[in-house]
Amino acid sequence: MTIYNFSAGPAVLPHDVLLQAREELLDWHGTGMSVMEMSHRGKEFMGIAAQAEADLRELMGVPKNYKVLFLQGGAHQQFSMIPLNLLRGKLSADYVNTGIWSKKAIDEAKKFCYVNEVASNADKNASYVPALKSWKLDKEAAYVHYTPNETIGGVEFNWIPEVGEVPLVADMSSNILSRPYDVSQFGLIYAGAQKNIGPAGLTLVIVREDLVGHAPSGLPTMMDYKIHADNDSMYNTPPTYAIYMAGLVFQWLKKNGGVNKMEQVNIAKAKLLYDAIEANGGFYHCPVAKADRSRMNVPFKTPDAATDAEFLRQAEARGLMQLKGHKLAGGMRASIYNAMPLAGVQVLASFMDEFAQNKG
Repeated sequence: MTIYNFSAGPAVLPHDVLLQAREELLDWHGTGMSVMEMSHRGKEFMGIAAQAEADLRELMGVPKNYKVLFLQGGAHQQFSMIPLNLLRGKLSADYVNTGIWSKKAIDEAKKFCYVNEVASNADKNASYVPALKSWKLDKEAAYVHYTPNETIGGVEFNWIPEVGEVPLVADMSSNILSRPYDVSQFGLIYAGAQKNIGPAGLTLVIVREDLVGHAPSGLPTMMDYKIHADNDSMYNTPPTYAIYMAGLVFQWLKKNGGVNKMEQVNIAKAKLLYDAIEANGGFYHCPVAKADRSRMNVPFKTPDAATDAEFLRQAEARGLMQLKGHKLAGGMRASIYNAMPLAGVQVLASFMDEFAQNKG
């Protein structure tokens, strides 16, 4: 039986990447060493890191005036690092509240500055993206922060906010590399790796150079972007194996048509699931407004919690794993990141149809 892993994170990795990592685990390219055993300052690993950065820059079209940082601490640490580094003497920042992860970013930023909540979807249980015309932006804000894809709620922006000269900051933890973005429209992009990039332990930051170097005096060294930028992410020992794995994923993406091709596949996968939800006479319910439904995280429920539980039991018996929804949301959630093959989504959609016919 083929296992399909729909975990929201740590998430499925490309099968070909895992095979290559297994092949190279004990002896990387004839060195007699595993990547896990290499000095992060040795020529072998320095080459791995440099290639990973070059491939990421190519995949995303990262301009030359942006730094690419391979850090640790997850998105949670970035919730603090962003205001500490980007306030630049200003007293407030704009935040868009579209769900649990943007709310966590807001709560952390409040420790360091006044947070102007420019828009919120809380009035409809975080089920839609607020229209830009409703945002109450402040031209004097240090930056505007938003979460393009809410992993738990399944709400995704299909557009990039136009915020004028104020730097735009995006938490792309769950949809980075799933569709093309014009990086030049952002001041800073950050992403935990464990959904669409690689294993947990790595955090990616892409930051415009003019936003680096403004940290207040007395800031802990490891919280300063400039320290990491000046040392090519090697000020301390970085998450070496996670960087290596991310590099393999970047190469896999390039071999498979890049981000543009991946977007086409992701659209097809998401359509399969949302069609299965809509095709069963209301048996399944997705709480998200149709125009704002995520391509990466598809939440849905059956008529009651007991039927949800039965769905999950039968799905697991079919090899459809990790479909239980987040504890704050309940129901089911299918996370269909880049590495989830189309075949896995086809099997899930077929099972959904069968289950609905038997239980509806």
